[in-house]
Amino acid sequence: MFEVRLLCPEDRVEALSDALEALDALSVSVEDADGDTEAEQALFGEPGLPPPAEGWQRSRLTALFSTEAQAREAERLLTAQDFFAGCQWLGASPLQDQDWVRLTQSQFAPVEITPSFWIVPTWHEPPPGATRIIRLDPGLAFGTGTHPTTRMCLRWIAAQQPAAGWGRVLDYGCGSGILAIAAARHGAREVDAVDIDKAAVQATEANAQANGAVLRAGLPDAARGEYAVVLANILATPLKVLAPLLCAHVAPGGTLVLAGILARQAGELQEAYAPHLALEVADEEDGWVLMTARRAAAPPR
Repeated sequence: MFEVRLLCPEDRVEALSDALEALDALSVSVEDADGDTEAEQALFGEPGLPPPAEGWQRSRLTALFSTEAQAREAERLLTAQDFFAGCQWLGASPLQDQDWVRLTQSQFAPVEITPSFWIVPTWHEPPPGATRIIRLDPGLAFGTGTHPTTRMCLRWIAAQQPAAGWGRVLDYGCGSGILAIAAARHGAREVDAVDIDKAAVQATEANAQANGAVLRAGLPDAARGEYAVVLANILATPLKVLAPLLCAHVAPGGTLVLAGILARQAGELQEAYAPHLALEVADEEDGWVLMTARRAAAPPR
């Protein structure tokens, strides 16, 4: 198997991807050529924000071909096309034959949230002492328990252990549905999980069914009314824009839990939420923070 790599501007990604597939590429992947640098460009869309860009300013395309001959033919044909102007062929190299399924699976071990609460891929046996388990495999939607923001949210959920169970819980930006499933497994009587991505909604429904968790998944307009707990593990910028919406969903006596925030962004979030709720840093891991706020309970009648 041969891997070919190309660099191209945003407006050539679709044409190049289609051309590579037409030339019998086994797969084509696209990533930000400036990823992990100061020029990295986040792509997201949320209510109140401009529509997300369709792609990065500079993208790196990686395609796999069965043979070297196919890879070299792709180079010869693509570089001669008018639409290749402004693009760059970075090279081709052989890939060692491997059991790709086993290799991929080996990168995802069970994740400890607490000594008794674990996220376990379906191909692993639960660790000894794991009494509460969520079965979750890596997929298209964000949230497998490996990222610090997800782990902090799960730790927070596990630490609450409400004696009477939560009433309603909202997971806004649910991704894989891992937080919504965790809330259901920790006593929430009613859980809504919403996301702007239909693939995330489908992933949440499938993961909930696989774990025997009862919840409702849908697009953001499916979030209705007030909730005892509102969870949002997104990114700092959309979280700031969403401040009025998220806070409006927090019931009297309820708690707002936010993640996807770098430690240096905590002050910005506190300022954005100050007109609604007072945020505090509740946890920190690897430069990320978890922030929470509690709405005052309704006065007795």
